[in-house]
Amino acid sequence: MSLLRARESVMRHFRKSLREFGVTEQQWRVLRALSTKPQMEVAELARATFLLGPSLSRILVDLDQRGLILREPDPADLRRWMISLSPSGSALIDNVTPVSEAIYREISQRFGEDRLSQLQDLLAELEEAMAGLGNDGPDAPAD
Repeated sequence: MSLLRARESVMRHFRKSLREFGVTEQQWRVLRALSTKPQMEVAELARATFLLGPSLSRILVDLDQRGLILREPDPADLRRWMISLSPSGSALIDNVTPVSEAIYREISQRFGEDRLSQLQDLLAELEEAMAGLGNDGPDAPAD
């Protein structure tokens, strides 16, 4: 419960700004993940965003309809789809990123840069320690 409360207290600030740009937290996770690579296969995107397949499918349909992503069949396997940012999606990333970075700076100032870094290290250690226990697959509930 402590982890969930802390996450919610942080995400509350990001959600407000994301709403102003017309995207949800989950949509933003997808767009940010896509900004790290030219293209991603859907299963890879699910792992990168910690989203369940059905949730990711709905998000991709919405982002595609809004012209924020491009979906193309994988030439090597036509059953798979390759997803990338559209120019509009890249522009949205460019607009939202400075706002998100400002929120992150405020969090860092309030909590302390060293303490935030230590917390991130501890959370990474916790994640590593928990790897392999229970259901850690791409369909593990995380959204």
